[in-house]
Amino acid sequence: MSDILLPAAFENQMIELLGKEEFAAFKKAIDEPSKTSIRLNSAKPIEIDWEKSSIPWSDQGYFLKDRPSFTLDPALHAGAYYVQEASSMFIDHILKSLEIPAGVYLDLAAAPGGKSTLLSSYLGEKGLLVANEVIQSRAQILKENIVKWGLGNTIVTNNDPEHFSPLEGFFDLVLVDAPCSGEGMFRKDPQARSEWSPDHVALCELRQKRIMDQAGALVKAGGCLIYSTCTFNEKENEDMIRFLTDEFSYEPVRITLDPDWKIRETTVNNDGKTFFGYRFFPHLVNGEGFFITILQRSEDAYIQEPKRIKDFKHLYLKEIFDRESAVLDQELGFDGSGKYYTLNDSYFRISKDWSLHFQKLSQHLSLKYFGVELGKKQKSDWIPSHEWALSLLPKVGFAQHELSKTEALDFLRKNELDLADLPIGWVLMTYQDLPLGWVKNLGNRINNYYPKDWRIRM
Repeated sequence: MSDILLPAAFENQMIELLGKEEFAAFKKAIDEPSKTSIRLNSAKPIEIDWEKSSIPWSDQGYFLKDRPSFTLDPALHAGAYYVQEASSMFIDHILKSLEIPAGVYLDLAAAPGGKSTLLSSYLGEKGLLVANEVIQSRAQILKENIVKWGLGNTIVTNNDPEHFSPLEGFFDLVLVDAPCSGEGMFRKDPQARSEWSPDHVALCELRQKRIMDQAGALVKAGGCLIYSTCTFNEKENEDMIRFLTDEFSYEPVRITLDPDWKIRETTVNNDGKTFFGYRFFPHLVNGEGFFITILQRSEDAYIQEPKRIKDFKHLYLKEIFDRESAVLDQELGFDGSGKYYTLNDSYFRISKDWSLHFQKLSQHLSLKYFGVELGKKQKSDWIPSHEWALSLLPKVGFAQHELSKTEALDFLRKNELDLADLPIGWVLMTYQDLPLGWVKNLGNRINNYYPKDWRIRM
């Protein structure tokens, strides 16, 4: 039970929203422990030994009976699952129940990466995701989680929403999990209670309007906008639907709900249309507080398609032309669908289906990562990158070595390794058949190439 009291103004706000009797149940619920939940990466299958139960609105989501030490589980570092709050996995249900077409998606406020990895899994090989984060330090965490997830269909960017203005009508789907007053986190993070105030809510509302004033224009005709917060009040939720539908031409979208989920549907009437939102209360749902809405861009809105750039120029990127890209794909044992670029002499691969979109995006955005970084080439030999190790791409011609859990943790801590019968040269370390990274056996010693900044310090 938290010893930090709820602010009186917040209590009054919630009583107005729920009524006195239901507020008492809500107040009791947010002093109970949070449930731990994970979402599996279907592209990196593993057996989970923990006692678990399914999250009904997410195919790959599970509640865990107890919270294990995730840091000491090599499968987490291999990208086999993501520790994610259950309510936010509802995006999975939205995408699948509406059968939203794959295409070019944008997660505008993406760090640390839970929703981006979900979008990445939904898109698979059929789409391209831009995962953006405004704050540079958080963009690094986002990049790390995208690399671990390993699907190679994502561009990580570090930009303010204003920088996207040349990309009006460019995206098939835009997700904005907006920075908010955090009322829904009062159980998980009791400290958030002491930081809450009506003034902070008003400040968050202004910030959200600034973001949505940009985001609303980025969705192409017929595309979708998903807006979410981890807060309860109407100013940051229903009022934002009113703001969006006043500023831009959007149509309502309604989500099918199982009554057993106890998710509350809310409505907003604006411009003669009824729009829908979905609110998660912790006394009703096994999850934290959450609000989400989805809107569809009107068919008469703008669509921006990228044009072929005759002579692609970039300050840092160098394009590898199609013929050489095809040669590289064949040399590496890939499927022939790759387009290559170099950055600081390192090779990156992205699906050639999205190369025009990528080139357009690279003209306007600050790139932190894209596709899969393969590493550097010295004549006919590769110095493989950690990003390639964790990706789904084949590693033809490299030896592999399966580690025990103890050995895997030693590798992840960058401890000295004593491995018998290890081939000379680059060797891919695996745990439960999941790639963890590279070592290079020089004969007299083994060099561990796990990234220093990622190492386990526990």
